[in-house]
Amino acid sequence: MRVWFVGARPRTLPAAVVPIGLGAAVAVGEGCARWWTVPVAMVVSVALQVGVNFANDYSDGIRGTDDVRVGPLRLVASGEATASQVKRAALAAFGTAALAGAVLAATTSWWLVVVGVASVLAGWFYTGGAHPYGYLGLGEVFVFVFFGLVATVGTTFVVIERIPALTWLLGSAAGALACALLVVNNLRDVPTDAAVGKRTLAVRLGDHRTRWLYSGLIAVAFGIVPIVALPSGAPEARPAVLITFAAAGFAVQPIRSVLGGAAGRDLIPVLGATGRVQLAYGALMAIGVALSG
Repeated sequence: MRVWFVGARPRTLPAAVVPIGLGAAVAVGEGCARWWTVPVAMVVSVALQVGVNFANDYSDGIRGTDDVRVGPLRLVASGEATASQVKRAALAAFGTAALAGAVLAATTSWWLVVVGVASVLAGWFYTGGAHPYGYLGLGEVFVFVFFGLVATVGTTFVVIERIPALTWLLGSAAGALACALLVVNNLRDVPTDAAVGKRTLAVRLGDHRTRWLYSGLIAVAFGIVPIVALPSGAPEARPAVLITFAAAGFAVQPIRSVLGGAAGRDLIPVLGATGRVQLAYGALMAIGVALSG
């Protein structure tokens, strides 16, 4: 069980949890809220994240691109599990996400089925199939769209069956932080990915520019805070949202490490630190938005 837990890459799960919390926070004070949908949406998001992680483990493992790796345990490459076992785990996680998503679609809108199918296909073909788009440097696009906009906006929609403009802003913030998590992961793997022809965005940009991209993504998330708190032309401000800036303290050390040249195994703690930035930002932003609702 420990091996499977580590193989699921729990440090990436904040990317699945934060957008659900932000989407739910938008619904506070909007009326006609169906709060039972929030935990169901959480199941969808977390199961999708775990499914993507196992699918990547499987696809990269059978291609041999994980044979030399400095990051967290990969089940197929390490021999801790067979490729077929990891594939079944990925399909089970995707199936769980699909079942929970079907409940939301049946009680909200069947258009959510289209979104769900797109999410699963995007998760599988990130590193799967003959031409995985993750090998072309498009992984960040997937993460921003599905673990930023779709997860946040979708949560708000299933709770109140409307999509306020605010939820798009929060989805963009969640997407930027989720992308930062992927970018630092890929920064760590630049030498090994380049050697096996895996052309992630980090490989394409190179080491120096990728480090600034990581810092820029975190800066974008915090740059959204005053826009949410003090929107131009809005009937009322949301000053409580400014408490989100307290999460900036969690971002100092990982940014310093990345810009300071940390590489290889030294970037593994940065992955966990980035997850803590996500969680702190998400919790404080959600509280601020809910208090303003």
